[in-house]
Amino acid sequence: MTHPQKDRPWLIRTYAGHSTAAASNALYRSNLERGQTGLSVAFDLPTQTGYDSDHVLSRGEVGKVGVPVGHLGDMRALFDGIPLEQMNTSMTINATAPWLLALYIAVAEEQGADVSALQGTVQNDLIKEYLSRGTYICPPAPSLRMIADVAEYCYTNVPKWNPMNVCSYHLQEAGATPEQELAFALATATAVLDALKPRVPAEDFPKVVGRISFFVNAGIRFVTEMCKMRAFVDLWDEICRERYGVEDPKFRRFRYGVQVNSLGLTEQQPENNVYRILIEMLAVTLSKKARARAVQLPAWNEALGLPRPWDQQWSMRMQQIMAHETDLLEFDDLFDGNPAVDAKVELLKEGARAELANLDDMGGAISAIDYMKGRLVESNADRLRRIESGETVVVGVNKWQQGAPSPLMTGAGDIMQSDPGAEADQLVRLEEWRAERDSAAVEKALADLRAAAAAGDNIMPASIAAAKAGVTTGEWAAQMRAVHGEYRGPTGVSAGQSNKTEGLEDLREAVDAVSDRLGRRLKFLVGKPGLDGHSNGAEQIAVRARDCGMDISYEGIRLTPAEIVEAAQKDDAHVVGLSILSGSHVPLVEDLMERMRAAGLGHLPVVVGGIIPEADATRLRAAGVAQVYTPKDFELNTIMRDIITLADPAAVAAE
Repeated sequence: MTHPQKDRPWLIRTYAGHSTAAASNALYRSNLERGQTGLSVAFDLPTQTGYDSDHVLSRGEVGKVGVPVGHLGDMRALFDGIPLEQMNTSMTINATAPWLLALYIAVAEEQGADVSALQGTVQNDLIKEYLSRGTYICPPAPSLRMIADVAEYCYTNVPKWNPMNVCSYHLQEAGATPEQELAFALATATAVLDALKPRVPAEDFPKVVGRISFFVNAGIRFVTEMCKMRAFVDLWDEICRERYGVEDPKFRRFRYGVQVNSLGLTEQQPENNVYRILIEMLAVTLSKKARARAVQLPAWNEALGLPRPWDQQWSMRMQQIMAHETDLLEFDDLFDGNPAVDAKVELLKEGARAELANLDDMGGAISAIDYMKGRLVESNADRLRRIESGETVVVGVNKWQQGAPSPLMTGAGDIMQSDPGAEADQLVRLEEWRAERDSAAVEKALADLRAAAAAGDNIMPASIAAAKAGVTTGEWAAQMRAVHGEYRGPTGVSAGQSNKTEGLEDLREAVDAVSDRLGRRLKFLVGKPGLDGHSNGAEQIAVRARDCGMDISYEGIRLTPAEIVEAAQKDDAHVVGLSILSGSHVPLVEDLMERMRAAGLGHLPVVVGGIIPEADATRLRAAGVAQVYTPKDFELNTIMRDIITLADPAAVAAE
C-alpha cells in the first residue's frame, strides 16, 4: 500500500539558552542530536538591552533568561562545533539585533562559511518592545532606521536571512484580542516596509517584501486562533498586492513561526499545561493554507520557573508525534470552503481592517505607540476581570481546583536551577577579554561606528568591523545611546480612574477609611527593578490599585533598586510593590531591602510578585518582604486587600 505524498514538516525548534555560552552550546548540541531541526537562541537581558555583564543594571540578570553574549569570544563559544552554514538559527534579539547579527557573521567567517549561504532570523521588531516586552534602547525613529539597516544589508549580503520577524507573539501575551494582534502586527510590518522602500531599487522591492516573516502566538481558543492565522494569510496578501504592488504570489506568502501561548500556562495543576500546549499547536498546524514554517513550544512547568532539558524534550516529542505519526501532512487544507470557518475569518478581517485604518489615520504604527499601549492594557484588564468573575473558565484555577496531587511535582528538582556561579564566571571572562584585546583597534572601531550612526549610514559594516576588533555589547550600545539618545516607553496606565469600578465598592470604601486614618490618600509605589521588561503584571496591579482609589506611582520598567528607594522617599509611599519576572528577584530584592533600611524606610511594607519558586519566596520573606505573589495569585482584589491592610495604621497598631 502506498501512502500519498506527504508535505514537508515544519521546522522543530526549542527556545533555549542559559547561564553561559559554553553551557548553552552543550544544550544545543544535545538538542540537535535528539532530532531538533533548527536553533532558537535566547539571550539574557543585559545582552538584549545593550549592557555589559558588569553594568549596575545587569546585577542578578546575567545568564538568567538566556545566554550572555558580551563579545566575539562568547559568540564563538556559543556555536563551537556547530557548522553555521548548515544551521537555521533564529535569534530572539531586537534593540541589539544589528550587533548580534554582526557577531554571528564574524563567527561564520572564522568557521570558513559562505556568508551568503547563512540561513536564519533576527527578530528585530522594536515596535512590540515598546508595547509589551520592554527591551528597547533608542527612540522609535532611529530604531526603525536600524531595522532597515539590517534588512538592507541582508538583502545584499545574506539573502537567505530573515532580517525582521514581525512579532505579534508578545502582543497576545500583553492581552491583545485577535483583531488587535492582527492589526498591530500588520501595521508594524508596513511601517518597516515603508521605511525600506526608498532604500531599495524598485525592481528588487518585491524580493525584500518576501523576506519579511512573522512570529505569532496561538492561544487556547484554538478554532478562533486557526481562523486568525487564515485571516493573517489573506490580509498580508492583500497588503502586499494593494499597498506595495507585489505581483509574484511567492513574495506575498505569509511566512511565520510560532510559539504557543505562555500567558495561559498555570502554576496550579501545571500538568494540565501539556494539554493546553498540544491544543494550541493545532491552531497553527491543522490548516495547510495557514501552517507555521517553524514551531517552538513552551514547557509544561514554565509558570514555575526555568524548564529542564527533559521538559523541553517532552514538548519536542509532541511536535514529532504530530508531524511524523499522524496523517496530518498527507492532506490538502481541511477547512477550505467551510462556512463556519469562512464566516469567522471574514469577521476577524473586518475588525482588523477597521483597526488598521484607525492606525493609518494616526500616521502609522510609530505615531500610534501610546494609543496601542493603552488599548493593550485595557484588553488585558478585561481578560483578567473575566477570569476573576469566572466568566472565562480556567481549569484548576477558578474551577475544579481540587484534585489528586501530581507525582510530577517532586520538589526542588521540578525546574532548572540557575547556576549561582555563572555570573561571576562571566565577569571574569569579560575582564580577561578586555585585557587581551588591542585597545587602539577597539577605539578606532568605536569611533567609526559612532560616525556611521551619526551620518545615517548603514551601521552593519561598522558593526561587523567592531565585532572583529573585540568591541563589547555594552560598548556597541553606548555608541547608539550617545548618537540617538535613550527612550522611556509609555506605561499605558493613565492617571484617571477607569469607568470599570463595579465590584470594587468595598475596596474603595476601605481605601477611603485607611486614607482618613493616614491623614492623606494611600500612596502605592509600583516598581520594576532590573532589566525585566515584561510589565503586564505591574500595569494590571497599578490599574486595579488606581481604580480602588489609591494614589499610584508607576514609572515603568528598568529601574535600579537605588532609584526605587529614592522614589519611595520622594513620593512618601505607604507601600512599595515590586514586579520581577526574569528570575533575578533574590539579588534585586535583597539589595533593595538593604537600601530601604539604610534610607530609614525599613518600616515600609514591601510586596513582590513574579515567577518565584517557594524556596526563594521563603528567602525573600526572611529579608523582610511582607508578601510574595506568584501566577497562582490571579485574584487582584485579594492582593488589593493585602495592600490596604499593610498600609492601615489601625491594623499595624493591633499587631
